[in-house]
Amino acid sequence: MLDTLAAPANHELEIKHSRFIAHAAPISNAGDALAFVDAVSVADATHNCWAYRHGNEYRSSDDGEPSGTAGRPILAAIDGQGYDRVVVVVTRWYGGIKLGAGGLVRAYGGTAAECLRLAQRSPLIPMVERILHCGFEDMGIAHTLLDSAGAEKLDEQFLPEGLRLHVRLPTDRLDALAIRLRDATRDRLRLSEPDCND
Repeated sequence: MLDTLAAPANHELEIKHSRFIAHAAPISNAGDALAFVDAVSVADATHNCWAYRHGNEYRSSDDGEPSGTAGRPILAAIDGQGYDRVVVVVTRWYGGIKLGAGGLVRAYGGTAAECLRLAQRSPLIPMVERILHCGFEDMGIAHTLLDSAGAEKLDEQFLPEGLRLHVRLPTDRLDALAIRLRDATRDRLRLSEPDCND
């Protein structure tokens, strides 16, 4: 199972007089990643190289370093440390000694990996969304069972015939919740998948 970061983290290394600082943060989408890159990039630094992964979506930037020597090693550090939904920016101040392509790969990848290794992890739990329609007479039991399953209420609508709830819960609790809802209400309460209009 993959992890994300519990909180933003940073780590600094000096390699042959060049200063490298990694800043890492959890993200919930690509927009978060790019906003973080903008927020922590240092205008007077030599390079602000970065990478992020959010599921199957990922990007990286060498920010002027030779192609493949910075962004990809940072992304490899994210993947190698077992992270998802994470962005890492490694800022470099050039110290006067060239590191060469291999040295840059090790410096950027190593700074990112060490930052992530020392950071506080938070397990990513696979989640699923469902819709629950219930009559007014079943609202109490529905809320109780949803709470006990760790369901998060995303939307709630009162309709003439009752309540429509849009919830998100851990995937591994879905089957047990469905059975408990059915059994507690003589099959009146059922979970359905949200359609594209929801």
